[in-house]
Amino acid sequence: MARSATKRNVESLNAAAKKAANQSAHAVDSFAAMLDDAFGKTGSLEGNVVKGKITAMDDEYAVIDVGLKSEGRVALREFATGGVAADLKVGDTVEVFLERMEGRDGEASLSREKAKREESWVVLQQSFDKQAHVTGIIFGRVKGGFTVDLNGATAFLPGSQVDIRPVRDVTPLMGTPQPFQILKMDRQRGNIVVSRRAVLEESRAEARGDLIANLKEGQVLNGVVKNITDYGAFVDLGGVDGLLHVTDIAWKRINHPSEMLQIGQQVNVQVIRFNAETQRISLGMKQLESDPWEGVVAKYPAGLKMKGRVTNITDYGAFVELEPGIEGLVHVSEMSWTKKNVHPGKIVSQSQEVEVIVLDIDMQKRRISLGIKQCMENPWATFRASHTIGSTLSGEVRNITEFGLFVGLPGDIDGMVHMSDLSWNEAGEEAIKVYQKGQNVDVKILDIDSEKERISLGIKQLTSDPFEGMAVAFKKGDIVTCTVSAVQENGIEVTLGDAAEGFTGFIKRGDLARDRSEQRADRFAVGEKVDAKITSIEKGSRKVGLSIKAREAEEEKKAMDEFGSSDSGASLGDILGAAIKKAQKKED
Repeated sequence: MARSATKRNVESLNAAAKKAANQSAHAVDSFAAMLDDAFGKTGSLEGNVVKGKITAMDDEYAVIDVGLKSEGRVALREFATGGVAADLKVGDTVEVFLERMEGRDGEASLSREKAKREESWVVLQQSFDKQAHVTGIIFGRVKGGFTVDLNGATAFLPGSQVDIRPVRDVTPLMGTPQPFQILKMDRQRGNIVVSRRAVLEESRAEARGDLIANLKEGQVLNGVVKNITDYGAFVDLGGVDGLLHVTDIAWKRINHPSEMLQIGQQVNVQVIRFNAETQRISLGMKQLESDPWEGVVAKYPAGLKMKGRVTNITDYGAFVELEPGIEGLVHVSEMSWTKKNVHPGKIVSQSQEVEVIVLDIDMQKRRISLGIKQCMENPWATFRASHTIGSTLSGEVRNITEFGLFVGLPGDIDGMVHMSDLSWNEAGEEAIKVYQKGQNVDVKILDIDSEKERISLGIKQLTSDPFEGMAVAFKKGDIVTCTVSAVQENGIEVTLGDAAEGFTGFIKRGDLARDRSEQRADRFAVGEKVDAKITSIEKGSRKVGLSIKAREAEEEKKAMDEFGSSDSGASLGDILGAAIKKAQKKED
């Protein structure tokens, strides 16, 4: 019974303790509930936007009650929008951001700016999720870009995302509401990246479609110069680019498009060609102006002298502007009567004013041929009028070439002495070696061709041709005494006798003797005298052909005729011996 009583006492104590614990927990919960009711779960309100009522105002601050044990103050400037003060009064309900329930001074720490920022983040997140555009204002510069106010939230605008084209000066865009596309959002770090370029590209794509659909050749459009190259400029027509070639910028000559255009410049252009498949557009500016070539034939007849300005110099001539849009070419051959093979840049200079004469006009190719030398006296015609063929004069050797001498003549022109006209006896390559540049020589005029601007001169013609004398003294078939001047493998070179002094002939190897075994050139020596028969005299090539073999055959024939034949019983040796003896007797 004692154990039963003890067990009942223990159970009673446990029940009492359990009841006391439940009552204690209930009391704690009730106290917490009381605090929640009194302070509205203040712990969860910090860092959030709450509503409050304006209880008092002065010139700078508004006192706001947000349901805490203490009120907070917010500067009135935080309620301003776009620089305009907000219309507030006591009793108005406003939303503010609760930073701390109780600050250093015991008041609630409130912020209207952070509240607006929090409100903006919610709206911006919705726009970002929907890929919708947002409106913002560029208000500052930072490294790599700009800062944008998105209705209280600050975003970063990279420099590359300001516009489709690089923008040198963004000042006109600052302070003005602009549409933007949110590229990136990070709520924890408070980072927002926006792009104005993405919005412009969307608009550009829409405009491009409309423009391509309605584009026609001959259409006049307004565009902006986007890029400049050596061959032209690319013009943005509002969603699509067209090429403005350098030759279509103006009627006058332009060396580089930058002479007339600059990036960002607005221009009026005409669509010259449009390929719908490749969407390539060729543009022109000069087509919007009247063509200066209209009536050019009547305005610039052949033979007209006038002045123009040198606009371009090339290897083959110089371009001269007669008026804006009208140019002619002075070919290098039409620049000077006397300066040949000279670069045009050594005759005229860039922008120089020159007098020219119209030579020809080709309207189909839109070309005008001009001349400069025709405006001056023709020294070739003057020379022809004052000199006759066959007359002699003296001049200075100005140049020595592989084909002859150039000799200076009156009128600052040159005549040429061909190598073949230097000497009667020597080869041209040898004869030219005795002349030097700057040396004065006497020459004879052989021919004058003023149209081709050529004057042929001769030096050997100042003396008579010795070959003519030789041709008179000798004829084909004559037996002459020659002197060996050179021994060659194929024959010997000989000098003819006194009547043909200085002339050489040649005896071929086969003509050295009748006997084949004696037809060797090496059996002759330089200086040795030989008798030979003249077999040919060529005046054109000035060559004399000789033959010892022919001379021996002729002598044999004469001996046979005079002393008989071998049929009489006499041998050929006897006949020749008799002939030799007879010849010796005549000599004695």
